Order: sequence, then structure tokens, then C-alpha cells
Amino acid sequence: MSRLISSFACAIKGVLYAIQSGTNMKIHLLAAATAVAAGWWLKITALEWAVISMTIFFVLAAETFNSAVETTVDLVTKERNPLAGRAKDLAAGGVLLAAVNALVVAGLILLPKALNRL
Repeated sequence: MSRLISSFACAIKGVLYAIQSGTNMKIHLLAAATAVAAGWWLKITALEWAVISMTIFFVLAAETFNSAVETTVDLVTKERNPLAGRAKDLAAGGVLLAAVNALVVAGLILLPKALNRL
């Protein structure tokens, strides 16, 4: 049981570090808060909440993985290396894809309801 608690403590420490140290993570959290507020205001359905929730956590997880890749690459080499740059670019590309997906989901779920309310 103590290994499980320790594992959760490490995970929470990682999430808190990602929030404290990452400007992009703060931006994603602001976007998530905006989506949640919009969903509340627009009274979206349970299924729509599920999709919005999965989308939010997909973006946050992608940003956390990106930070882990960047940290690992920086640990391995401080000099410029094309493969190190490629690894960082690929991880950042994953975040970009997740963020674009979030915009698509918002456009499909939130935008039509917002337009109907205005």
C-alpha cells in the first residue's frame, strides 16, 4: 500500500511541477477553465461533458509528456543535436495536435450552442 501511495505522491508532484514551471500548461489550464465555464453556461449534456473532459485531459497529458521529453533530452545532452531537436519537435507536435483537436471539439459542441444563445 505504501508503494501505491508513493506512486500517487510522485504523480501529483509531477503534475504540480508541470503547472508551476510550464507557461504553456498555464495557458492550457486557462483554456480548460474557459471550456468548463462555457459548458456550464450552455448547459451541455452529460455526453458532451464527457467529450469535453476527455479533450481537456488529453491536452494536459500531452503537455505533461512534452515537458517530460524536453527534460529528458536536456538531461542527456546540452549541446545542439539534430536528434534531440527532433525529439522535442515531435513532442511539441503532439501537443499541437491535441490542442487542435480541442478546438475542433469546442467548435462542434460549444460553438453551435453559444450561437443559439446569442
